[in-house]
Amino acid sequence: MYELLVLVGVLILLIGQRRLSNRVNQLEAEVKTLTLRLQEGSSANSTDTVPVVNDRPTETLPELETAAHTQPDEPALSETEPATPELIPVAANAKPRESFESRLGAQWTVWVGGLALALGGVFLVRYSIEAGLLGPAARLTLATIFGLLLAAGGEVLRRGSLPRLPQAYNNAMIPGILTAAASVTLLATVFTAHAFYGFLGLTTAFVLLALVSFATLGLSLLHGQALAGLGLVAGLVSPLLVSSDDPSFYVLFGYLTTVWCAATLAARIREWRLLPVFANLLMMCWIMFSWGSAYVLEPSALPPPPASGIALIVMIAGTAFFWPGRRFVADIAEPAAERGLWRYTRRLLARSPKAIMISISLAVMLSILTMVAADLPAIADPVLIFVAVTGCLAGLGAGRRSATIPAIFAGLTAIWGISLFALLDASRVVSSTLPQASVDGWLSSIAPEALGGLILGGIFTLCGCLFIRRNDRIDPEFSVFWALLASIIPLGIASITFINYGALNGDWWHAIAMLLTAAALLATALRISTSENDAAFAHMSRDLLLLGSFGALTLALHCLTKGLATTIGVPIIAAAYVLAASRYRWRGLPWAMIAAAFVTLVRIGWEPTIVGVQNLSTTPVFNQLLAGYGVPAALLTFSAWFLRRWEGRRALNALQGLAALMGLIAIAILVRHGMNGGVLNDAVPTLGEQSIYTLLLIGLSGILMTLDFGNPSGALRYGSILAGVVATLNALFLHLGALNPFFTDENLGSWPLVNLLLPGYLLPALAYAGLAYYARDKRPRPYVVMLAIAAAILVFAWATLSVRWFWQGPHIAEWKGFLSAETYTYSVVWLAIGVGLLVLGSRFNARSLRLASAALVLIAVCKAFLIDMSNLEGILRALSFIGLGGVLIGIGLFYQKVLARSTPAPEEPAA
Repeated sequence: MYELLVLVGVLILLIGQRRLSNRVNQLEAEVKTLTLRLQEGSSANSTDTVPVVNDRPTETLPELETAAHTQPDEPALSETEPATPELIPVAANAKPRESFESRLGAQWTVWVGGLALALGGVFLVRYSIEAGLLGPAARLTLATIFGLLLAAGGEVLRRGSLPRLPQAYNNAMIPGILTAAASVTLLATVFTAHAFYGFLGLTTAFVLLALVSFATLGLSLLHGQALAGLGLVAGLVSPLLVSSDDPSFYVLFGYLTTVWCAATLAARIREWRLLPVFANLLMMCWIMFSWGSAYVLEPSALPPPPASGIALIVMIAGTAFFWPGRRFVADIAEPAAERGLWRYTRRLLARSPKAIMISISLAVMLSILTMVAADLPAIADPVLIFVAVTGCLAGLGAGRRSATIPAIFAGLTAIWGISLFALLDASRVVSSTLPQASVDGWLSSIAPEALGGLILGGIFTLCGCLFIRRNDRIDPEFSVFWALLASIIPLGIASITFINYGALNGDWWHAIAMLLTAAALLATALRISTSENDAAFAHMSRDLLLLGSFGALTLALHCLTKGLATTIGVPIIAAAYVLAASRYRWRGLPWAMIAAAFVTLVRIGWEPTIVGVQNLSTTPVFNQLLAGYGVPAALLTFSAWFLRRWEGRRALNALQGLAALMGLIAIAILVRHGMNGGVLNDAVPTLGEQSIYTLLLIGLSGILMTLDFGNPSGALRYGSILAGVVATLNALFLHLGALNPFFTDENLGSWPLVNLLLPGYLLPALAYAGLAYYARDKRPRPYVVMLAIAAAILVFAWATLSVRWFWQGPHIAEWKGFLSAETYTYSVVWLAIGVGLLVLGSRFNARSLRLASAALVLIAVCKAFLIDMSNLEGILRALSFIGLGGVLIGIGLFYQKVLARSTPAPEEPAA
């Protein structure tokens, strides 16, 4: 009963469709008549707009009036009442306005009708089976005939009605719906004949399913993108409808690739942008599913790597062939003058066809990474397929100016894939001895993953250099990006493979690969010229290539050397780039030395002894540390001097600051080595050693300040302030706290004045005072006050501890207690220092020194009343208070004179 209702509904829909078609035909005939009359009455220079009345041309009122008698739904105009037309310009090619009624009547009914036809055919076959009216062969024959009739009907209606339908209804045209219903019916018939009745063999069923799918894709050129999507899904799902005990994955992926090519070609012919996206994603699902089954299937049942790899390569090549670069060159915006990483990235990612490029890149990346993660036995096929597919994706990014997204995904795939190989095969280690007996033996000395990674890095270098040489002038933005990829990706891959598979005591494979990479990058930098059309990107590609070549040479040096040779070799290579600046005024050359400084700092941070603890000489100064730290510092200083007239102030300031920092580190490490018996360890430094470090920081602050005065720079300015702040923190927390001999009981020496207190407190105090005086009116006032207060505190500490040394000897630990004469001496010394600071503050008009003087005097007063009154006895107590009173009165008189001089004289009254 239900099936009969469906058939009745289908008949009603067909009748309604027929009446709607007649109505459309009649309206089209009228529109054609009106168009002919408009063309006859228009002049040669007529415009595309005509005056209309009530949405109808004014010169066709008689025809509309006649049509009103035959069209009762439209009101007619009265002949007795003249119309006052309102002139409205209507574009000749205006699209029809879609309303809810038009969607319901012209589109949704067609879609539901097509679905009903397909279900009607299925229900009819089901009814014949349940009623036992016909045999299997007859039922399948009738279903096939029904499908062919639907396809024929769709073609007949297309030839009769397609040219006259509005553009807005193309996605809901009845011929396309009928053709889609025919495809579904025929696919279901073939599948039923094979799976349920066994009338068709595996090969025959597969071929018929493919023919129906390809026929659907072919007819989609006539009926629209929706039918093409149906054909694509049918073609890619067809292999799931047939099963085999011995599947051929080469045949499977060959068929899937053919379906993909057919769908992409149809999309290219009709300029469809959505169909290729679905094709790429469906192919990705197939390949990921085939490799994802590695976790549940036996290794023998897995698809061989070349099958899916070839499919991915065909997809990449098909995308490049079907969507040529010149097709989208006009869509690429001109380089903008404004700067900004986000604007630059957004312009690159906005290049058409975005959706197609994103889908193909995502499909390739996820598919190939799934293959790598499947962790098959150690054979060369996965590595070679990975290199080939990733290299082809990089080639797509370099071969098309619109393929920025494939270039990005290719770089990510290369790094992540090589990292996965290394993680899954971390136990493989290349022998440190390279046999020279034969070529085969030499080739066998390197792991397939390492060899594949080096080849892939070479592909990226080649792609980047070729793209830059061809497009540096016309597309500087993408050229800059490819210069970055050609520099970073080979270095990243080589670093990963060298760490995991390389011979750490001499790896010629990686060294040769990096030397070739550096040569290619340098040759390209020499070949390209300045991009004149965009100042924001001028020279940037060349600078990135130069830095990439320096990175490649540095990695080659690491592959062939170690220890001291590597540490001093890196700045020597950078010095060659600096010397080249005398001939080539390229702004990237000085940055090679800056990069070398950071590489050197990382190396000495990883291994401060340069050559290892067991190999470090114990001779003071003249040891491996002098070369390991001194040569980079000397080359940095030479570079800063050699480029003293360089136009780029940032590079020059950075070189000057790094030279000062590296010199400071060199001196500090030599001091550390000499004062610890020729051993570098993590032992806590002594007060004398820490004093040298503090003095070096104060000197660094002064040097950076001097450099900033000559070449103003924010880095030098804030660097000098930072060095001064760190030095002050050292003084407060180390000199006065952790390393204070009052707490540590360190031996100060037996010489008066010339003992450990001199470098520990007095010399840093004088250095702070000199730096504060030098920074006056040149640095923020709080910073200068901080330096002055630090100097006063250190002078106070030196004087106090010197008194302690005078009464207690070389060891002044607090457990010894205090003598009465020692306690009195403190008061005398503190008051003397307070008076001295007051005189200096008045002489230099330094308010901070006068405040420090007042603080010391206040401390002396508090000590006299709180300590001396109870601890001193006899003449010492009297002398303490007499001296305190005299000093306070003298200070009062001094301030009265100062205030009297500074107060202006009162004006005399007028006569």
